[in-house]
Amino acid sequence: MFRMWCDRLLWLAVAAAVPALALAVGPQAAGDRSADQWVEATLAAMTLDEKVGQLLAPGFSGVYTSTDSETFDALAELVREHHVGGFVVFGGAEPTPDVLLNPSWPTVTLGQPLATASLANRLQALSKVPLLNSADFETGPGFRLRGATTFPRAMAFGAAGDEHLAYEAGRVTASESRALGVQLDFAPVVDVNNNPRNPVINTRSFGEDPAMVGKLASAMVRGMQEGGVLATLKHFPGHGDTAIDSHVGLPVIDKPRDAIERLELVPFRLAIEAGAGAVMTAHMALPQIDAAPNTPATLSRPVVTALLRDRMAFDGLIVTDSMGMAGVTKLYDPGEAAVRAVQAGNDIVLHSPDVPAAFRAIKAAIEGGEIVSSQIDASVRRILRAKARVGLHNERLVDLAKLPDAVGTRVHQAVAEEVSRQSITLLKDDRQHVPLTAPREAAVLYLSVLDYPSNWGIAAPSRTLVPQLEERWPNVTAIELSDRTSKSELDLVRSMASRYDAIVAGVFVRTASASGRMDLAEPLVSLLRDLAQVTAQRDAPYVCVLFGNPYVAVHLEDVPALMLTYDLYDLAETSAIRALAGDAPIGGRLPIELPGLAPRGSGLTRSARSPTLSPGPR
Repeated sequence: MFRMWCDRLLWLAVAAAVPALALAVGPQAAGDRSADQWVEATLAAMTLDEKVGQLLAPGFSGVYTSTDSETFDALAELVREHHVGGFVVFGGAEPTPDVLLNPSWPTVTLGQPLATASLANRLQALSKVPLLNSADFETGPGFRLRGATTFPRAMAFGAAGDEHLAYEAGRVTASESRALGVQLDFAPVVDVNNNPRNPVINTRSFGEDPAMVGKLASAMVRGMQEGGVLATLKHFPGHGDTAIDSHVGLPVIDKPRDAIERLELVPFRLAIEAGAGAVMTAHMALPQIDAAPNTPATLSRPVVTALLRDRMAFDGLIVTDSMGMAGVTKLYDPGEAAVRAVQAGNDIVLHSPDVPAAFRAIKAAIEGGEIVSSQIDASVRRILRAKARVGLHNERLVDLAKLPDAVGTRVHQAVAEEVSRQSITLLKDDRQHVPLTAPREAAVLYLSVLDYPSNWGIAAPSRTLVPQLEERWPNVTAIELSDRTSKSELDLVRSMASRYDAIVAGVFVRTASASGRMDLAEPLVSLLRDLAQVTAQRDAPYVCVLFGNPYVAVHLEDVPALMLTYDLYDLAETSAIRALAGDAPIGGRLPIELPGLAPRGSGLTRSARSPTLSPGPR
């Protein structure tokens, strides 16, 4: 009870403190006379090369980069020679050859906040026009940069169902983004995930109810933009009903336009009404809106201009999804793709795999009359207005000395913890064993069940859950299983399971971009089902906690207790163990349907257990 009271006091402090931390840049800035004058004067003084450059946003890694390095020279050339309008911030990457014997070698790393802000400042100083820097901070800046605040995936917000939390998450994201030198965030995702086999959206979506998605997205938009960052709705006109990952191919949504209007476009309309400053277009084909072959929405004028710009009356920035994704690169070279994107009506061509080629091709298309100059002027004017709206015409540099006071703070982390706590969903508890009805001295078998063991470089699964489980039940045997576990090893687990007083399985299944995977191997599913029978004979507690893809639950209908977190890594693991131990209440509601298992809105309620009954740390 004392812990719960402390948590409540901390949450009240968060609600009071976050607005004071935000850098308030409201929508009024767009109509400021001095800002308008700056926009028009800057546009009038631009050469064609400078206008073309404003349409391009290449990327940089937020890792330490010396000014005296080839990497910095290449970035500086993009600013000086190609006049790019801004950069998109990524984390880091470890180069690896294709001949490694160890396929589990991680390649993705997180960047560093100070390195990101320092590099952004140096590039800003080189640019004639302020740079509008962007980032894919879907779960907060910690999604790309180590030490910054990381929120749960959007579906966890859907399970929590709290608009205020979505708003505060937007405010926190904006506050940290501005401290890092980022003014445009590629969030929130407003795709309606109504396809259980969607390999790329999944938990990135708030859920499958369009109105709920729109409501939470709108709250997050308001928080972000009142915090001084332009929010981006993605992926237009809706990437939720696909079964192909656009990072590896071109999805096709063969739906009538009126069906898309009734479902996919609903949250876009709501969030546009909330004032979203940008929309990102998707690499997917919609043949009943644009019948031209090999035409993703990104490159489609009927989608980008006729539907979004004209019919939906959206006058903010329209940004392509990354032009380095296979949904485009398999069809067109970088120059032609960039021209088609601009012709379609996009204002910003994001992350072209060959920026100089894109620059040359767009310029040639303008000079050749394939793109009218008035369209370019309109796009550049929107880009300059966006820069003025976030105050870049007055100040473009960030204070590196103040960054540690603004990024990754405990106040910000408390917001993320509250989202995670409220999202935990107890889908079923047939034997009434949650919170876990096992005494502190019980022998507990913990199974860390992975989809596959590779690419866990950012955070190893169960690294938080195991030690916290051991704090509460010291007699824990922990075993890791994956698709590489042999049949004999799985049989050994079956045979030894009856020796334990309780079994907990943490099931980790990712839907990572370009992985092409989203399932748990059948031998692992069979083991988890069999353990239900083993524990039923003694009425022993048996709980499966699902991390990541919640749709895996439909294959575990025999498991007596299922708990969903909708996320991976440390925060989700901490929230799960607190719920399992009875240290925190449970009240999340399923924001999607689990076909054949549970309808949307399902979820059991549990109160926190009295400290005298809890097997918590001593």
